[in-house]
Amino acid sequence: MTPIPRSYLFVPATRPDRFEKALASGAHAVIADLEDAVPPPEKSAARQALKNLPPGMIVRVNAVETEWFREDTAACGQCAAIVLPKTETPDHVLTAAGQCSAQTALLPLIETARGIANAVEIARCPCVQRLVFGHLDLQLDLGVSDDELLFFRSTIVLASRLAGLLPPIDGITTAIDSLDLIRADTERAIRLGFGGKLCIHPRQIPIVNECFRPRAAEIAWAEEIVEAARRSAGGPILVRGKMVDRPVITRAERILSEASRAMS
Repeated sequence: MTPIPRSYLFVPATRPDRFEKALASGAHAVIADLEDAVPPPEKSAARQALKNLPPGMIVRVNAVETEWFREDTAACGQCAAIVLPKTETPDHVLTAAGQCSAQTALLPLIETARGIANAVEIARCPCVQRLVFGHLDLQLDLGVSDDELLFFRSTIVLASRLAGLLPPIDGITTAIDSLDLIRADTERAIRLGFGGKLCIHPRQIPIVNECFRPRAAEIAWAEEIVEAARRSAGGPILVRGKMVDRPVITRAERILSEASRAMS
């Protein structure tokens, strides 16, 4: 099975000297950022830096409706995927797909009310690999705090499931010195059904990877359930005094699948 990336680390595209270090950080994917990390006067130089982009890296371009979008996508070459900020409509996705190689996956960043409203249609567009939740810009757009974003996070998870995508990627944790907070944010994302998380500093990576990796106790429980189901040959299943039905077996099978697909 192909491993599922869980941790996505941003690095400014203006710092190609950091590309290899980011790739060695333990992050499952590295995103060279042409958007928020690059002020307008430096965008041209940042695009030039992409000529040194190592294989397998992702690029966050500027939004479709900005003046930099077409030059950004033209500079991406054969990057593994493109993060598309401010994705609000399927047309944004189709425009980006038309500018990229057919092999380039798209990661629409949903961070506005309009994007939330169109999340299912966006998720169903060709070339979309996963949705990404941009909670900071959504907070600004809606005028709400992060504590009030539960509905919108769940909307992204639901849209991904309806479109048959991998579980979505949760947004960044801005407090790079608080390891407890990055753990709490990641564990919340997992409880809500997210399958990955954006990171802005290498020290966040080990915690994110650890949180997404099934625990030994979970794997042992899942193995016990699956083995009991195998022995039952379709009959009633009793494990440690509890009846086990199909949803529990499916959950156990999913844990074992996740364990086998876990990246180091």
